[in-house]
Amino acid sequence: MNIEPFFPRAEEKPLDTLVGDGGLCGVFRTIGCVGDSLSSGEFESLDANGNKTYHDMFEYSWGQYLARMAGLTARNFSRGGMTAKEYCESFAETNGYWNPDLACQGYILALGVNDLFGLKMPLGSLDDVNPKDWRQNQPTFAGYYAQIVMRLQEIQPKARFFFVTMPRDATQPEREEVKAKHAALLRQFAAYFPHAYVIDLNAHAPVYDEAFHRQFFLGGHMNPAGYLFTARLFASYIDYIIRHNMADFAQIGLIGTPHYREELDQR
Repeated sequence: MNIEPFFPRAEEKPLDTLVGDGGLCGVFRTIGCVGDSLSSGEFESLDANGNKTYHDMFEYSWGQYLARMAGLTARNFSRGGMTAKEYCESFAETNGYWNPDLACQGYILALGVNDLFGLKMPLGSLDDVNPKDWRQNQPTFAGYYAQIVMRLQEIQPKARFFFVTMPRDATQPEREEVKAKHAALLRQFAAYFPHAYVIDLNAHAPVYDEAFHRQFFLGGHMNPAGYLFTARLFASYIDYIIRHNMADFAQIGLIGTPHYREELDQR
């Protein structure tokens, strides 16, 4: 029996191998998906007058594809058009998403497009984060994003976090500089928060060029194959992260129980 796929490999890059069965994502029983339209399986269509319409179809979201692959429960804490600002100021509270009964062992955060390109919100920096009180964070993307993480940590202190950067897109080159800065911020957040990692699509995903859009997009959002492909990217990246940081994932099954022990994380 070849067990090499379960071990880290020298010089391996995160997406060198795509898993089709969820890989080691299967160690999680619950994952929360915090995001916007692409986290919600949103499809574009047209009304009778030819105007664009948008429809969140959660069963087609990458989170639910991931759930079916890995045999876990994925909770969609998302909606088309979502921003970190709206999530903090109204959306999460209105929908009961801060409810401890919805606590997850892991969270995938995929926010930034609507904040930075829609609201034109300042990106901000780590300086906008008050480490003692999220209520004192500054009203920048960084401040709101960190608030989400900090509030989820209050609900599930040992949860693992995966911060998603934006992939490069050859059809919108004018956005690349902002995307790169967003990615740099999330890498800093992964170093700042405990048990946090980056799903760095900006660095490692294929460039979304015209051929990619023809294959995987329906207008400005993905088609079903695109969401499935994204789920495989996420599953493969998380599988890579776990294999290369196994000690930090040894107690996944104890998250949310009184049996989790900090000292075991150091072994």
